[in-house]
Amino acid sequence: MKVKNNSSTIEIGVVGLGLMGTSIIVSLLVSGHAVVGIAPLPSDMDGALTRIQNQLNHAAAAGLLKEDVSNYLERLHLTENYEKLMPCRLVQECVTEVIAIKTEVYKKITQNTKSTTVIATNTSAIPISSLQENVSHPSRFIGIHWAEPAYMTRFLEVTKGEGTDEEIAKWVLALAHAWNKEPTYLKKDLRGFVTNRMLYAVYREMFAILENGEASMDDIDKAFRYDPGSWMTYMGLFKRMDQMGLTDYKEIFENLFPHLDNSQTVPPTMQSIVKEQGKGVNNGKGLYCYTKEEAAKWEEAFKNFNHEIFQLAAQYPEINT
Repeated sequence: MKVKNNSSTIEIGVVGLGLMGTSIIVSLLVSGHAVVGIAPLPSDMDGALTRIQNQLNHAAAAGLLKEDVSNYLERLHLTENYEKLMPCRLVQECVTEVIAIKTEVYKKITQNTKSTTVIATNTSAIPISSLQENVSHPSRFIGIHWAEPAYMTRFLEVTKGEGTDEEIAKWVLALAHAWNKEPTYLKKDLRGFVTNRMLYAVYREMFAILENGEASMDDIDKAFRYDPGSWMTYMGLFKRMDQMGLTDYKEIFENLFPHLDNSQTVPPTMQSIVKEQGKGVNNGKGLYCYTKEEAAKWEEAFKNFNHEIFQLAAQYPEINT
């Protein structure tokens, strides 16, 4: 399967119209695709179009659009009708991380698409090979894992399941480059993929430090923001080690690894927040507390930051060795 330079020839479906789903839709629209957005539940339509319009306006402010916002919206069709997926060559699933719900969605996608259609999941934790068992054509099923906001980052993880055809993976990788991404390709199904495995190791350690009373939440955040946060956009971890000279790492590994947290349960702090239905800036209750005004300021500041970091990263392309 070859990717033509003209993305308008490839119609793509997205099932799931939450924040991540609409963000993916905007990324695809910006890349030139016609997009069919499916609402698995009627309530998913609420606010979806407004959110997409706002995201497109954000993309426009970042200089990512070549046309008026109205032109992109003309290539978008939002519906609850899965039959509208029939012309799509790729359908991206982006629903809640519950296998039973995803399985029902795959059944509806399969019933309303061609046998040649590629089905992708945005799962961040469920093995691709497990989900692959629930589709009619496992060879055409693959993981495409996006980061939020999808239209403002160069991140993308492409993951093969055990039954995924290599040619399908190559086609998706070519598409990813056409989307202006720098895709990571996992040839073997790895639970959590690359990014989440690394990040959740950090999450586990930071909660251990917090709950052992060794540092405050604010100090842990500051340490991560002002050390790794100062260089991560420029280089990855292995290159950072090379840049630091490698001299002391072996000794540090030997002395530090035995003392890192290795718990297998959800941290008590996190369990408490879930019990209280905390949703961070979305409802003001989270690891920190927010007023509506503070939450709005955070969201606006994050949009501006994404714009600036996207432009900054473009000034420092990967130096190949």
